[in-house]
Amino acid sequence: MRHNVLSFCAFLTMAFTAGSGLSAGMAGDAEAASHGDEAAFPQLVAETEIKADDFVFRQYNLGVLSHYSYLIGSGGEAMIVDPARDIGKYLEDAKALNLKITRVYMTHSHADFVAGHAELAKACGAKIIANEATQAGYPHKPVKDGDTIAFGNVRGVVVTTPGHTPDGTCLYVHHPASAPDPDFVLTGDTLFIGSVGRPDLMGEGMTAAALARMGFDSWNQKLSKLPDATKIFPAHGAGSLCGAHLSDKPVSTIGEQRLENPYIQHKDLNAYVMAVIDGLPEAPQYFKHNAKMNHDGPPLVDWDKVVPPALAPAEVDALAKGGAWIIDARDAAPFSAGHPAGAINIGIRGRFETWTGIMIPWGAKFVLAGSDEDVLESAFRLKRIGYDAPAGFLKGGAEAWAQASLPVNTIKLVKPADLHRQMQDGTAPIIVDVRLPAEWMGLRIGNVLNIPLNALFTESKRLAKDLPVLTVCNSAYRSSMGAAVLLKQGFTDVYNMEGGSEAWIEAGLPTFGATPGTQGATAPTVRAVRLPERLSADELKRMIMDMPGTFEMVDIRPAAQFADYNLPGAMNADVADVIANPAYLVGPAPLVLLDRDGSIAMAVGGILSQKSPRPIKVLYGGLEAYWRDSSAPAPVPAASAPALAPAPIRAPAPSTPAPAKPAAPKKKSAGC
Repeated sequence: MRHNVLSFCAFLTMAFTAGSGLSAGMAGDAEAASHGDEAAFPQLVAETEIKADDFVFRQYNLGVLSHYSYLIGSGGEAMIVDPARDIGKYLEDAKALNLKITRVYMTHSHADFVAGHAELAKACGAKIIANEATQAGYPHKPVKDGDTIAFGNVRGVVVTTPGHTPDGTCLYVHHPASAPDPDFVLTGDTLFIGSVGRPDLMGEGMTAAALARMGFDSWNQKLSKLPDATKIFPAHGAGSLCGAHLSDKPVSTIGEQRLENPYIQHKDLNAYVMAVIDGLPEAPQYFKHNAKMNHDGPPLVDWDKVVPPALAPAEVDALAKGGAWIIDARDAAPFSAGHPAGAINIGIRGRFETWTGIMIPWGAKFVLAGSDEDVLESAFRLKRIGYDAPAGFLKGGAEAWAQASLPVNTIKLVKPADLHRQMQDGTAPIIVDVRLPAEWMGLRIGNVLNIPLNALFTESKRLAKDLPVLTVCNSAYRSSMGAAVLLKQGFTDVYNMEGGSEAWIEAGLPTFGATPGTQGATAPTVRAVRLPERLSADELKRMIMDMPGTFEMVDIRPAAQFADYNLPGAMNADVADVIANPAYLVGPAPLVLLDRDGSIAMAVGGILSQKSPRPIKVLYGGLEAYWRDSSAPAPVPAASAPALAPAPIRAPAPSTPAPAKPAAPKKKSAGC
């Protein structure tokens, strides 16, 4: 690497001083909001800073990880809460404020990044404070519920709030120390703005439902008791995969969340559990490894030696043939013009860390490619997620690779107007939208296939490798990655839409699924009437037999009829609850409604279809038609079939699935 291009010290200076802070309401989606230079390094969220009476409070946002961390200072001392692994910003600010960092507080063992607690302990001699339930493997001071952390004129009170993880805590911060109520609460991953911490990251250690139950209690028995005016500061914002539907606001209040947070609107446990565990995005595979590193104590980093060894193109080619990955950190346009065959494009100006952790298997060998600056920043930032040891970097980049006569791949960029014209005249390639289903449903460029990027390695088998395929996303960041995946898998004619759907909208081209009056609602004026889809009995039977687990089936008959006979996998719910409960409006899979003859289910399905883009399906003719048309055995009265055990009686609860049953329905009348 040419160190005269950008020295490491100069790089850090640039990184830690870039930008004046992230706005609370950045334009665009959470993915696009992470594409600026300033999002790559911790920034002071200026509007949340508090300075008063020997007290300073600072909130930092690391945009590419949607990670908030905090500095609390008083009496010449400072405590850092949930720090990033690269601690330079905290050291710089503490020095400027004449504060000595004496403590590090961990709200829990984070999974989405490697924390900086070990780095601060080494750099400052700071004492690490963690919940005793964590049973952390590093030197620390264990604390329990109600313990205090006092310094200067500030008092922190530890409150254990399991839910996201068993060791989750919140820190109630009192200033002055004698104040009876906290000024604010650092909620970690327990309570987000607009959401709660996902409870499904513990693997086999604890079920998501069990942790969700704990989260329900943490809110109702502890956090909800705080005054409405109490400010809350979480550990993550919009774009984080530690929860779903997080807000991009950096601060809120208990009162606002009491009114606006959709999860804590559920007053009964079962409804809350169902809402929290439903529709969660897949957790990146690196999460479990980061959680273990944070629990055990991450290895220390020599930040002056982050540059990996330089490798000649032939050396990189040999590694790639042996299974190593090539990560090309350039932007989509230069990557598309020519890149080493098999390379994956994970642009440095974006969520580089998270996407590397999603796309590159933990422990796999990988080589970095790009400009000198790209390689240096890539190696530095990957330490945030524990990808500490690149095998090297491609010396000379893509140009040297091509000059060595090694295989080069290209991706054809298509302008939105040209793609629209092709779609109109029937010459467009197969179009694959690589965004998440909720994004695709909210706004799309037409009748295109949705295969989320994290599923593309496996789901691309649905496509033919000799047919032209074009990828699309919001900004061309993820679609460039998706196009590279297709090339790596042997697809021969791959395109990417230049600029993504943002460029499509700017060109004034029609979109579908946008709410009228909002950005992107440029489609021709068409009156859309949303109605539920009607399912025949045979169609539903095929779904039950061939595609279990891909839809949610809700039987709205009275509980007694449901207990007498119900279909495999169905759950029973009261009609009024299905109409009123917002939990039925969300979910990654279609909702199938069942009743006796189809009449009430169709009415309910029509109501839900007006409220939600979720696919709603209704069994046409109800369970009477299912008996008649699906080749099921004819029903007989319960009294004439004594050999069959009656189905267990269940109360109508939308969050409780029916017990497992044989594929064939029981011979019961069931109110049909």
